[in-house]
Amino acid sequence: MTVLTTAPRKLALAPPRRNRRGAAWLRRLPLLPAMIFTIAVTQIPFLLTLFYSFEKYNLNYPARPKQFPTLANYKAVFGDSIFRTAALNTLIFTAVPVILAVLLGLGIAILLNRRVFGRGFLRTLIISPFLVMSAAASLIWKYSILDTTFGVLNFVLKPFGVHDVNWIGVHSQLTIITFLTWQWTPFMVLIILAGLQSQDEEVLEAARVDGAGALRVFRSLTLPHLRTYLELGILLGSIYIVQAFDSIYLITQGGPATDTTNLPYYIYQTAFQAYDIGRASAMSVVVVVATILVATVALRTISSMFSDEGMRGR
Repeated sequence: MTVLTTAPRKLALAPPRRNRRGAAWLRRLPLLPAMIFTIAVTQIPFLLTLFYSFEKYNLNYPARPKQFPTLANYKAVFGDSIFRTAALNTLIFTAVPVILAVLLGLGIAILLNRRVFGRGFLRTLIISPFLVMSAAASLIWKYSILDTTFGVLNFVLKPFGVHDVNWIGVHSQLTIITFLTWQWTPFMVLIILAGLQSQDEEVLEAARVDGAGALRVFRSLTLPHLRTYLELGILLGSIYIVQAFDSIYLITQGGPATDTTNLPYYIYQTAFQAYDIGRASAMSVVVVVATILVATVALRTISSMFSDEGMRGR
């Protein structure tokens, strides 16, 4: 009789599966407005862009009938030599500044993580470039630093025999790479510094007591610990830098020729100067798909590199 009376009680105490699902959806209910807003401002515009990419749509000829569906836009994109040049420039303007910013950010973060006089002021000074609006910083670089006649850079380098150099015209790619690296290094410093400050000091002290040198401690303990922070910095930096538009538009206008024309600037030219909405939409779709693929491969490669480093450290 005991078994017969206790079994129904245990079954009665267990909530039905339908109630558990209802409770789970009830907990997610406060996130519903944010999810709706995100879908409205990201997914719906992307679906419209995807629709226009299959349509022959040019604002210069509004009276012409639209053609849908058509793959002419994608054929024009992959056969466009300027698009291929812009894609190569985008790859250079993304990979090189991200790598340089991570390396410089790692070095600066290690220095700022030490207890030195005025550390708070130095941290504020280091992150100040990231707080300046990109458009304002671009104009300052163009007219106050890189100008041929009035630029500070030529004035500083004049005692060394360098003067009246047209940095924007002659070294346009180097100018954009330097500006993006300067702009995003503070961002990497903040992320890596947060990782360094979250590291357990007792583990580091124990390693030093066991005879491990500074380089050994960095390779075996600090670098594996910073793995997620470096991955986050590389991912976010790549996402933002690949969209660089305002600095190129204000400093070089994509020139000379197409030396600094990247994909966002070329899409802008196609959509808002040539008014070819269909081809610009096709470019945007190709860029989004390529960015997702490259980011996925890059993150997996970085993750495997750190995993191998961690195994060797053991």
